[in-house]
Amino acid sequence: MTSTVEKIEKYLKRIEEKNKEFNIFLEVCSREELINEAKKVDEKIGLGKAGRLAGRVIGIKANINCIGLHASCASKVLEDYYSTYDATVIEKIKNEDGIIIGVLNCDEFACGGSGETSAFGPVKNPINPKLIPGGSSSGSAAAIAAGFCDLTLGSDTGGSIRNPASHCGVIGLKPTYASVSRYGLIDLSMSLDQVGPLGRDIHEVALLYDVIKGRDEKDSISLESKPIDFKEIGKEKKFKIGILDIEVQDKRIKELIEKKVYELENKFGFSTEKIKIPYLDLAVETYYLIVYTEFFSGTRKFDGRRYGKRIEEVCGPEVLRRIIGGSEITRSEHEGRAYYNSLKIKKLIEKEFEKVFKNYDLVISPAVPVLPHKIGEEINLEKMYSYDALTIPSSLAGNCAIVIPAGKIDGIPIGMQVISDKFCEQKLFDFSSLALS
Repeated sequence: MTSTVEKIEKYLKRIEEKNKEFNIFLEVCSREELINEAKKVDEKIGLGKAGRLAGRVIGIKANINCIGLHASCASKVLEDYYSTYDATVIEKIKNEDGIIIGVLNCDEFACGGSGETSAFGPVKNPINPKLIPGGSSSGSAAAIAAGFCDLTLGSDTGGSIRNPASHCGVIGLKPTYASVSRYGLIDLSMSLDQVGPLGRDIHEVALLYDVIKGRDEKDSISLESKPIDFKEIGKEKKFKIGILDIEVQDKRIKELIEKKVYELENKFGFSTEKIKIPYLDLAVETYYLIVYTEFFSGTRKFDGRRYGKRIEEVCGPEVLRRIIGGSEITRSEHEGRAYYNSLKIKKLIEKEFEKVFKNYDLVISPAVPVLPHKIGEEINLEKMYSYDALTIPSSLAGNCAIVIPAGKIDGIPIGMQVISDKFCEQKLFDFSSLALS
């Protein structure tokens, strides 16, 4: 059995050899500090007193506060900002003897779907370094694909965990809205953001989720949820599945996902049916109205007076676009009409998903409607925003959703998105374990 010290040594060596090529880690903890931590964990393991995450090495997205590390949000605005406290999710990981290895690159302030908007350069996809890894949790997915750590944390607003999980061929979970505390997350949109885990193994992803979930008095919207029953993961079950009948730009992706679902239906006896959900055609526009408005509001604290630099003066074009857009939407003469109307449509979509989950256990679709483009390739804003067209609806509804590898097209990983009702993460893990077996 590999010791935690040996594992740390292995990961540090690999990061040293490959990180310059992929630009995944923005900051790695000192070797001395990591080895000391690993020795303590190995000692606890030997005494039978170790926590649930003992031996796991975990990377964190650059918008999550971890004391002593930079929470830069991959931006020049906060490049000199050291976290002075631990986010609740970090506190929980440390309490269970998980080891934080460092801070992962991402789209600047989580604004982006490709991993290219970071102020410190784009993350490259370890599967094919010429291609984007997806975003905004680009480093969180790429770190797993590159073999830099066991697990990572990302944040998902409209697909920011699921999108890169698909492109990098890894597992990524967006938990139910309010199931994981956001205290210590530098958020993009307060109505939508969730911290979630990424990894290679479904049991490990389930374990990290089970550790970080739960009510937190520091986050007023957070709620308690049922613990994961790990004995149930891997047991055969009969799921009733709705296959989302929706237009996808690259038809090969839709065909691959449907083929995979029908294979699982034949193997495990699942019940499947094609379904349509009303109002999904309004999801992208609704999402961006909410995000622009809430992001603009959230960035008013980055005024250069207390810490960091004034955001408008040093941020990249995508961040500035969202600030200007949010400023326009919230102008007094508009009386907030667009924002409040978008919240009404969000509620409509949520109610439609509630109806669906009265009849189905799961809804399945592709995760991303197109293959990843080449890094630096000029693509229009409409195409960039459409990357999250399939992941946004479940975010607006507040449901949990997971992306698992489903196959490849032209050597590029394709992710299957599996959605379930609120606080039904157990179903996602149970189904995923069968699908990946």
